[in-house]
Amino acid sequence: MTFRHPLLCGAALWWLVVAPMASAETLLEETGQAQRAQAELQARIDAADDEMRERLEELRRLERETRRLDAENDLLAPRLARQAETLERREAALATLAETREALPALERGLVERLASWVNQDLPFLVDERRARVASLESGLADPEASAADRLDRILSAWRAELDYGREFDAWRGNLEEGGSRREVEFLRLGRVGYYYLTPDGRQGGVWQADEGRWAELDEEARREVRHGLRIARDQRAPELLRLPVSQPLQSADEPDRRERS
Repeated sequence: MTFRHPLLCGAALWWLVVAPMASAETLLEETGQAQRAQAELQARIDAADDEMRERLEELRRLERETRRLDAENDLLAPRLARQAETLERREAALATLAETREALPALERGLVERLASWVNQDLPFLVDERRARVASLESGLADPEASAADRLDRILSAWRAELDYGREFDAWRGNLEEGGSRREVEFLRLGRVGYYYLTPDGRQGGVWQADEGRWAELDEEARREVRHGLRIARDQRAPELLRLPVSQPLQSADEPDRRERS
């Protein structure tokens, strides 16, 4: 028969009961720690995934923006090139602006002088009106308050008016001064080719001879043609071919213009 001490038996029994309980609590605690660690790891993974998705979305947005900017640059490149050319031309113009300003007064005077010479040598129609226009330009050159742009615009306008006379078919009633006498006649002008007059009764008429600087009489047939021309100019007759002597002298192709020699 084996003898067992009561205290030893109690201690052994306590160990048998307490040891499994301690192991279970430790296991539970370790399991909880593992679960918390796994949860924290999953949270970090999820956060990393969200950050990665945001970065990918930002990258896609930047790529789209880059493509849009490239397309706009392709569209703007030709316009920018044209603007650069315009700026270069303006810079070149500005570089010569001082020289242009210095040369402009002489150019204006030359244009006015040539216009005055043309009016004096041209057919003597509307002489007072045309000379008054030239005189106005000459006084404008001496006006310090007139801008260069205004002066040049007036000069070019006067030149356009003179050039238009060469394309006009005109008729009007006016006074003819010849040989110290003055009488009312009908004038007919065919551009700068022919300049004629006819008395109201149709019995007298003339053509201006530019080379001689005087009026030459017209015969009955020519006066009848002038009468037809007057009615055509006033829209009283259908246009037709007129057989009239010209005011400007005819010249051959190899004969230089006498006005150019002068």
